[in-house]
Amino acid sequence: MTHPPDDAAPRHTNRLAGETSPYLLQHAHNPVDWYPWGPEALARARAQDRPIFLSIGYAACHWCHVMERESFEDEATADQLNRDFVPIKVDREERPDLDQVYMSAVQAMTGGGGWPMSVFLTPDGRPFYGGTYFPNTSRHGLPSFRDVLTGVTEAWRTRRAELEESAGRLAGTLNASSRFPVAATIADAGLTDRAVASLEREFDPQNGGWGGAPKFPQPMAIEFLLRRWVEAGDTRANAMTRRTLDRMADGGIHDQLGGGFHRYATDAIWLVPHFEKMLYDNAQLARVYVHAFQATGDRRYQAVARDTLDYMLRELRLPDGTFAASQDADTNGAEGATFAWTLDELRDVIGSGDLELFVAAYGVTPRGNWEGHTILSRVRDDREAGRLHGLPPDEVERRLTAARTVLRDARERRPQPYRDDKALASWNGLAIAALADASRVFAGPDAARYGAAAGTAATALLAALRTPDGRLRRSWKDGRASHDGVLEDYTHLADGLLALYEATFDERWFVAARDLAEQVLARFADPAGGFFDTATDAEVLVVRPKDLQDNAIPSGNAMAATVLIRLAALTGDGRYRNAAEGALRLVAAVADRYPTGFAQWLCALDLALADVVEVAVVGEAGEPGTAALLAPLAEGYRPNQVLAVAPEPGSSAVPLMAGRVRRDGLPTAYVCRSFACRQPVTDADALRRELAAAP
Repeated sequence: MTHPPDDAAPRHTNRLAGETSPYLLQHAHNPVDWYPWGPEALARARAQDRPIFLSIGYAACHWCHVMERESFEDEATADQLNRDFVPIKVDREERPDLDQVYMSAVQAMTGGGGWPMSVFLTPDGRPFYGGTYFPNTSRHGLPSFRDVLTGVTEAWRTRRAELEESAGRLAGTLNASSRFPVAATIADAGLTDRAVASLEREFDPQNGGWGGAPKFPQPMAIEFLLRRWVEAGDTRANAMTRRTLDRMADGGIHDQLGGGFHRYATDAIWLVPHFEKMLYDNAQLARVYVHAFQATGDRRYQAVARDTLDYMLRELRLPDGTFAASQDADTNGAEGATFAWTLDELRDVIGSGDLELFVAAYGVTPRGNWEGHTILSRVRDDREAGRLHGLPPDEVERRLTAARTVLRDARERRPQPYRDDKALASWNGLAIAALADASRVFAGPDAARYGAAAGTAATALLAALRTPDGRLRRSWKDGRASHDGVLEDYTHLADGLLALYEATFDERWFVAARDLAEQVLARFADPAGGFFDTATDAEVLVVRPKDLQDNAIPSGNAMAATVLIRLAALTGDGRYRNAAEGALRLVAAVADRYPTGFAQWLCALDLALADVVEVAVVGEAGEPGTAALLAPLAEGYRPNQVLAVAPEPGSSAVPLMAGRVRRDGLPTAYVCRSFACRQPVTDADALRRELAAAP
């Protein structure tokens, strides 16, 4: 799927034409003489002693497209850029290290940030001025982009020493901002309760979620709350979790026809989304709905998880089984054009017979709820809509299912959003984890197809992106691997591989995850604690980034702590635990005060503070006795449990299996906590008792 061709053949080709990033290729025919980030561009800036104009964005970014149409496709603007600057274009999804460094700079200079990011750098790469979107004409209190270019050029010519000094101070500030005070311990006993209380203070009790408009999903925060409810019976956590999951599932942010979730809601009630769909959102939300189904038994959560995973498999899966990064917010330049409906359009597709029932369920009005159109959301469940029309539940389900089917078919005949077809290691790791957990929790054909999809993606990703010496590349597109992997690529993929191991007990996934963790320890560790985002031999930037805060995806450091604690339980290797605790001490003083910014850290802290349940089962995976022992281990949500299975201890690469033998020739389970093991058991009821017993 590609962007539609322009009306006229492009008149220019710049240096981006040789890239694989769909975002960079979108700009390959701009009249701007774009360079990709690299030695050639930086050498030219130094040789010509010109400032750099750095533009960072991504393919699904609506305002990135707007700025391209207004400014980067404009000949006069391009001439000015080409004359006075060295223009560099970066895909933030390919280079999160660059994005993090320069976004921190823009936030320090302006108090805000976002994409497109527009930053002006000295020839040696130090930022001295920046912002986000600049319009082509002055409006909304923003100067025109050409006025900005003129102002920066004049300042560079007449006040260069001042700009150089400012750039030096800012670089020092960025270095200092990546350092947190290190606590003496990872946490005190009350940290998780304080974090729940902090989340409760910021919670929207009516609509669910945290904060006002725009409102973003917070899957990591929900994961933490699920943990606290399951482990401690915290009713506050349960109420916040269920209200948020229910309201998101009902809202327009949830694609009611095609499944999956849009990026965020532009309002506080989850109704009107920003229409881009990101792999990382859908992977994390699918996984949290799987876990909510485990914890509550509510089959609606299972249905939402399934429709989200099915969306990923249908719309984002690439021919080799890996997953594309995103779908655009725009269709042919119009935001949301694929997804919104008028009442007349609904009538034409559904027919008048079932229209009233559909309208009752989905809140359609003649004027719509967004710019004269309707974004579908659930305002009544099937039972309530049926009562309004005097219909029995099975008839309501039949009619609404038929209406959704014909609408989805009609929508698929519309022009579709552009898809960014690059596969990113870290985001695919999140997808593998979600599919693996669903395969373990769900039964029947769903379990088999989700497990197969996870295994196919993992196989393809490791073949494409893992180098002979065990390192990772970050991005895969058109048969080419590009860019060195950053910390999140190693940690998020390792997390997905561990989930896949516990779903399949195929030890190649465990071995691959442990190998990635060894790379993290060897090449990313900071002696002061935690991990840098780039490896020891990576390109030297103005600042070596070390981002501790969770954003749309978990920070590499938080996921490193999570993975290393799980590996410590599976291996008994104290190096993993020590490295995880070194990272956790960096955020122990702030995680409970800013829980939505440190939610994956809170999950890792909760895991670190728990008596992790280590279960080793000796038995063939397909053996009935083994299956009987595995059944209680899949009952409910068990976030602080690790599980290993092997036919015989001598045949296993997982150290937790060492010394485990069958009793009386039967499949046997061993349960351990805090380095103390219970008596081995051979039947499911005895295993349930051992799991429930105090350490």
